[in-house]
Amino acid sequence: MLDINNISFSYTDTPVIKNLTFSVEKGQNIAIIGESGCGKSTLLKLMYGLYDLNEGHISYQGKPVLGPKYNLIPGMPYMKYLAQDFDLSPFETVAENVGKFLSNGFANMKKLRVQELLEMVEMEQFSNVKAKFLSGGQQQRVALIRVLALEPEVILLDEPFSQIDAFRKNALRRNLFRYLKQKEITCIIATHDSTDALSFADQAIVMRSGEIIVKDEPIKIYENPETRYVASLFGEVNEIATNLLLPYEDETHKTLVYPHQFKMVQESDLKVKIRRTYFRGNHYLIESVYKRQLVFFESEIDLPVDQEVFLGLNYL
Repeated sequence: MLDINNISFSYTDTPVIKNLTFSVEKGQNIAIIGESGCGKSTLLKLMYGLYDLNEGHISYQGKPVLGPKYNLIPGMPYMKYLAQDFDLSPFETVAENVGKFLSNGFANMKKLRVQELLEMVEMEQFSNVKAKFLSGGQQQRVALIRVLALEPEVILLDEPFSQIDAFRKNALRRNLFRYLKQKEITCIIATHDSTDALSFADQAIVMRSGEIIVKDEPIKIYENPETRYVASLFGEVNEIATNLLLPYEDETHKTLVYPHQFKMVQESDLKVKIRRTYFRGNHYLIESVYKRQLVFFESEIDLPVDQEVFLGLNYL
C-alpha cells in the first residue's frame, strides 16, 4: 500500500500541496484530476521522491519515500515516473531508449522484451529510428513503455496521452491499463482527460488549489458532483435554478445538469433561445441562453439559431 499522510509542500512561501492524506491499494488505478496548477504534477513528484516534504510523510509497504536530502539519486527504485517532458535520449534509437535500463546479460531476452513493449504502442517499425526524429506523440509512446520496461511496482504518469493522436489514444489506453491490471502494477495518473478517470480508474481524486476536494469511485463523482467545479472536469455543465425544472422546489436552490440530461419538451419554465450549435458526430451540442445565462443541451438534430425551445429533465 502507498500511504500519503498529511503532506504539505511549497516551492516558495505559497503552499502548493496542503495537508493531503489518502492511500492507494496494490494494483489500483488512481486518477488525479483538476484544473491546471492545482498541484497534480507536484503531487506525483512528491510521491516519487523528487522533492522533500515540508510536512507529513509518504510510505510504500511501510517503508518511507524520501526526497533528495536522503538520496543521491532522487526517486524510488520500485517506482517509475513519466514526466511531461518525456526525458528521452535524442541521439539514441527507440529500441535503445526503451531498453536503457534492462540488463545486457541476457541479450535475447532484452530484445524480446523491447519488441513486446514496442508492439504494445505500435512503434515496432521505428525501432532503429533516433528519438530526435520522432513526433511529440511518438516520443510520448516511447517514454511510456520505457517506464514499463522493468515492470515497476508503482507507476506515476503525468498526462501520458496528451500528445497522442485521438485515433490511436483509445486503443493505447485500453492496452496500457489492461497490462497494468494483469501485472498488478499500481498506477497513479494525473490527467485532464475525463476518459482516463471514468473508463479506467478504480478511484478518482479531485484536486483544487493543492487540496483534495473529493476521493471516490469515478461514477459516483460524475453522477453526484458536489460542486460545479467538480462537474466541469467531465465536460460542459449547467447550474440551473431548481424551481425552473421542479416548480415545487425552493427558488434559491441550484441544480447541476449535464447537457445530455436535458430534453426538449412541449412546455416548461425553462425557455431558451438557440445561440450556436456544434456537431459532435452522433448528436449536436446546443448552446442556448436563458435570461443571459448560457445553457448547454444535446439534440439529435440541428436547430436553427434564434429558435426558442422548452427544456426539461431527461430522467423525469
